[in-house]
Amino acid sequence: QEQLAESGGGSVQSGGSLTLSCAASGYKYSTYCMAWFRQAPGSEREGVAAFDSDGKTSYADSVKGRFTISVDNAKNTLYLQMNSLKPEDTATYYCAAVPGLSLSYTPAPWSPGLFEIWGQGTQVIVSS
Repeated sequence: QEQLAESGGGSVQSGGSLTLSCAASGYKYSTYCMAWFRQAPGSEREGVAAFDSDGKTSYADSVKGRFTISVDNAKNTLYLQMNSLKPEDTATYYCAAVPGLSLSYTPAPWSPGLFEIWGQGTQVIVSS
């Protein structure tokens, strides 16, 4: 069974950094499009960053230049390096996966409905 498990969330002050991890089981990342979404209380889930099977990456405008998505195929793990964090980055962060999606044809913003496999989420709190 395909599963995703996030880790690495926590509390940090504004300007700080965190790295989120997402470990996959039951399938190989290399053939999937992987993404990070986030959802703040009272808000819709929004795409943050994505990485497709061709190695193409894409970011939401709100995080460009601050967040970096990467994949370690040997470990079957997705990462999100978050720098220069702001209070508005506070949210629960989810990783998600779908086979065959190309970012060349599916630019940001991505609908959560496009993704088939979801993790349980990890909370990030940024204080001012």
